[in-house]
Amino acid sequence: MAVDETDKLRTARITIHDVAAAAGVSKSTVSRILDERLPQSDNETARRVRKIAIDLGYVRDVSAASLRRGKTMTVGVIVPRLTDTVMAMLYESLAKACSRSGRFAIVATTDDRPKADRLAAESLLHRGVDALILATAREDDDFPTILTERGVPYVLALRTDGRSLSSVGDDRLGGYLATRHLLDLGHRRIGLIAGPSYASSGRGRVEGYKQALLEAGIDIDPDFVVGSTFGIDSGAEAAATLMNLKARPTAIFAVNDNTAIGALSMLTKMGLSVPGDISLVGYNDIPIVSHLPTPLTTLRVPFDQIASEALDLLAASTIAEDDRIRISAPTLIPRKSTARVKV
Repeated sequence: MAVDETDKLRTARITIHDVAAAAGVSKSTVSRILDERLPQSDNETARRVRKIAIDLGYVRDVSAASLRRGKTMTVGVIVPRLTDTVMAMLYESLAKACSRSGRFAIVATTDDRPKADRLAAESLLHRGVDALILATAREDDDFPTILTERGVPYVLALRTDGRSLSSVGDDRLGGYLATRHLLDLGHRRIGLIAGPSYASSGRGRVEGYKQALLEAGIDIDPDFVVGSTFGIDSGAEAAATLMNLKARPTAIFAVNDNTAIGALSMLTKMGLSVPGDISLVGYNDIPIVSHLPTPLTTLRVPFDQIASEALDLLAASTIAEDDRIRISAPTLIPRKSTARVKV
């Protein structure tokens, strides 16, 4: 009696080659679809491959997979873009921290798009990285939860979702220090270029701004709070919005140096002097801001410390609940873009 091809396969251990042959796809495609560490695809091919694997009785050989992969001592870093100096500085700090511990960092950029984050993670994991460091976290994104369910080691950097292992700056403190600096110079009408609401870094700095104003007994004027991206053009647009108010501010705090640079450009185009007509504070202390025609007052973020803490979190075998989010304090760097308010 003829033996069914499926029965033949079941007389021996089913391998990934068998699944690939039955599905009519490559072995690498099957490997990627069945790898539980990766975000699960839900297209027609993936569903068909998973069904065939179940029908054939395929069981993943965990020990063999581990032996094949081993430890690559490579960490995948996902950032929005490297044209953003802040992200380039973070990556350089992470690369240095990795090098000190015998690791190698490899970067992928996603233009701050959640779908691209998933594709980048899949690509990096498929290339054998041991862990991921994400600088793209969003409050409303479930991607970290997916990684946790897949058993992928990861840490969030610069931004946090409030749950995952994270290494971040003390953004609330930084926003408070920036606003307190302007208050100490006598400013009471302080505009805010707030950044995008999906990023915890921007939200924390906004909270610090509000805290400082409330402590000073100043009501928060919603017209003085203008949302933006973290880009230069967006900062210019936000500054124009603020300066076109009937009772315009005497100072602006931009939650990112790029937006502050855009604001400075717009203020100059409008014929306004910084700090003669209006004071301006940025955030991050990227290298160029100390070399501008009017050097920018800003908050210096300790990127090296944030990177070191991120690697420590990845290496730790156990982490206390109150130590899951490591916070590094920024430093106020006063320069010539801020001055006492004119009476």
